[in-house]
Amino acid sequence: MTGPLLLLDGASLWFRAFHAIPASITAEDGRSVNALRGFTDMVAALINRHSPARLVVCLDLDWRPQFRVDAVPSYKTHRLAPDGADENVEEVPDLLTPQVDMILEVLEAAGIATAGAEGLEADDVLGTLATRERTDDVVVVSGDRDLLQLVEDREVAVRVYYVGRGLAKAELFGPAEVAAKYGVPEANAGAAYADLATLRGDASDGLPGVKGIGEKSASSLIMQFGSIEALRAAVRDPESDMAQGVRAKLAAAEDYLEVATTVVRVVRDADVHFSRPDVLPTEPADPQRLQELAVELNAESPVKRLVEAMKGR
Repeated sequence: MTGPLLLLDGASLWFRAFHAIPASITAEDGRSVNALRGFTDMVAALINRHSPARLVVCLDLDWRPQFRVDAVPSYKTHRLAPDGADENVEEVPDLLTPQVDMILEVLEAAGIATAGAEGLEADDVLGTLATRERTDDVVVVSGDRDLLQLVEDREVAVRVYYVGRGLAKAELFGPAEVAAKYGVPEANAGAAYADLATLRGDASDGLPGVKGIGEKSASSLIMQFGSIEALRAAVRDPESDMAQGVRAKLAAAEDYLEVATTVVRVVRDADVHFSRPDVLPTEPADPQRLQELAVELNAESPVKRLVEAMKGR
């Protein structure tokens, strides 16, 4: 079977499922199953939409890696649990946490691979798997715009299916779409987007950006100079064609620019471990266990749709 490699940002999708579906939906024993049901339906819909030959749900084994915190201490600090700041614990809704294990059980019984890398985020797993793929085109599914840095055209095409506004309004981005929407050069749209994000900053990740540089001015700078490395060189060069006001802003942010790319750019050579081979089966790996979970977790309809999607692609 031909088809793309579909890489799913697991936490991004199940957080969105949790917030999109009422937590009042429960299993018979009273446990909330809204994220499980929504996530399962999302996977089924994505299989129907993209007809993948292979599929991997990528996991955060460390949601806030120390090397990123060392580079930019504000990284994701606003997401720390109030009583977990000293332990690097993420604030997650109480009703969502137990559903993650439910989701992983369903994926295992269905025969869908998961993957993670010790000490790294799902973004780094997605970046590594997309970068090293040489056989099939790649579609990365996430609600995180930072992953637009992965788009490229080479022996395989890498696209990002951005679901930040929900699956119904999802957008497929390649280099042309990233260039058009964010005003960066199409020839290196992925890398240029990462540099734009570094300059602009991202409040959702606690990334301050360069004071006084917004998205439009960041776009103009990347279009003119090409990269953050070239920008920093231009700041140091008194003969460079750079407005003095911009030069002053960038010079004031030199320490930030020295380290921020470490935070924004994903790791592309992680040691990724898989739960199973990534070929998407047409039949569940353990149909009996999958049916038991479907009944136990009040997810018979979503699981049925998932099985039908796997069979029908």
